[in-house]
Amino acid sequence: MRARRALLYVPGSDTRKMAKAAGLGADSVCFDLEDGVAPNQKVAARPLVAEALRSLNFGKSEKLARINAIGSGFEAEDLDAIVPARPDGIVIPKVNNADEVRWVSERIKNLERSNVIPEGTIALIGMIENARGVLNLAQIASADTRLQALIFGAEDYAADVGATRTREGIEVLYARSAVVAACAAFGLQAIDLLFLDFHDSEGLRGEAQRGAQLGFSGMQVIHPNQVPLVQEVFTPDDVTIAQAQRITAAAAENLAQGRGAFALDDKMVDMPIIKAAERLLARARAAGKIT
Repeated sequence: MRARRALLYVPGSDTRKMAKAAGLGADSVCFDLEDGVAPNQKVAARPLVAEALRSLNFGKSEKLARINAIGSGFEAEDLDAIVPARPDGIVIPKVNNADEVRWVSERIKNLERSNVIPEGTIALIGMIENARGVLNLAQIASADTRLQALIFGAEDYAADVGATRTREGIEVLYARSAVVAACAAFGLQAIDLLFLDFHDSEGLRGEAQRGAQLGFSGMQVIHPNQVPLVQEVFTPDDVTIAQAQRITAAAAENLAQGRGAFALDDKMVDMPIIKAAERLLARARAAGKIT
């Protein structure tokens, strides 16, 4: 699976910002038809996003589009306009249940067929932003084979449950951790919350580090200046990679000799530690640090 360390949102009504974002080197660039676009501009934004997806050079960046929420009245025509432009993936906001994911997947399948796009080409990323979504996480995470990642939307979630957002984030910790757990259980990537103060680089670093510690593989960003720092934090460093390689190499040798647990550097290593090392190396490969 590809790296999604930084997922950058760009308003789908702003052609200048879309053109700039495509060349920033973010792992994922998401042209937004939902919250980033005023209600009276949503219809006009569709052809702008479709043209940007077709014409801009994204380099190695993943090109995504976020449609409006299921039930908004915009979602079907969003897909009809965007899928023929061949995005790499569609982001579904405010997912409540598995049926919503399956509805989007089925509509994409029909549009792939009618536009001669290889079936299954377009990925799905779901956003968990409310209490219903959190309660239905297992069903959502296993809903469809197109689904590759889940995003946690802290601001919407806090508003939905009546919590007060704080810098410490205790009020969203349960839901934040639940998203990570569901993604781990079903082999998806977990993408963390937004840090809204794009002038506070140290605050951003701290939030990104907390997300990485919780098990997220990346983070949402709203400003180009946030991209390099976030991608740095979510990239394993050389020392950590080397240690993980030592663990997996020693594990292969010991497992071949029938030993499930063994000592390395005077510390016991067993399957949970081996699994953690393997996951870290998978992240390093996705980020292009190792082959």
